[in-house]
Amino acid sequence: MRQALVLRRHWGYRGMRYPLAIARTYHVRMRFKTTDLCDACDGAQVCEVPFVGFGLRRAFAGDIRTARYTDGISALRVLINQAGNGQVLVIDAGGLEWRALFGDVMAGLVARNGWAGVIVNGMIRDRAEIDEMDIGVKALGTIPRRADIGGRGEIDLPVHFGGITFTPGARLVADDDGVIVLPQGLTESNIVVVDAIAATAEYAAGPNSR
Repeated sequence: MRQALVLRRHWGYRGMRYPLAIARTYHVRMRFKTTDLCDACDGAQVCEVPFVGFGLRRAFAGDIRTARYTDGISALRVLINQAGNGQVLVIDAGGLEWRALFGDVMAGLVARNGWAGVIVNGMIRDRAEIDEMDIGVKALGTIPRRADIGGRGEIDLPVHFGGITFTPGARLVADDDGVIVLPQGLTESNIVVVDAIAATAEYAAGPNSR
């Protein structure tokens, strides 16, 4: 009954006329929405940054690796040339303003090397090219001027922005609604969202829905 309730009332299934088996498959694909994960997991940290999405991947998830800008992008260049193994690269601009930390060349390397996606607490460039790539990028916006190439930078240290800390190895989930970090040791597949979706549907429908 509960699953039928979810299928009937959840906004994602509104108007669906498919058999239940197909609807269940659809639910499995959609269970990793950041909204549902936040409702189901009180420990999920929400990044309070209004990111803009770029690339063909509107949603992605993976274990975190970090790079912090310090007078140049050398450390970032080293990191993106490594195998991504489905991880998410979190780049902190370190206070850099009005210069792009990430562009189409880096995006091509990220896609080729198997990274799940990129979060940039800063600006990027080459939007048109990145939007045609099979990659997911969240950033503050775009600007044509690039950051300095030299400098050492830092890799795989915790970085803090948007009210939360991005710790290497923690699980990050991103979609069009935002970016969240799950409690240490949890992944999106460990979190049961059906009850949270049902509760939201019950509340939205009101007391006369039964």
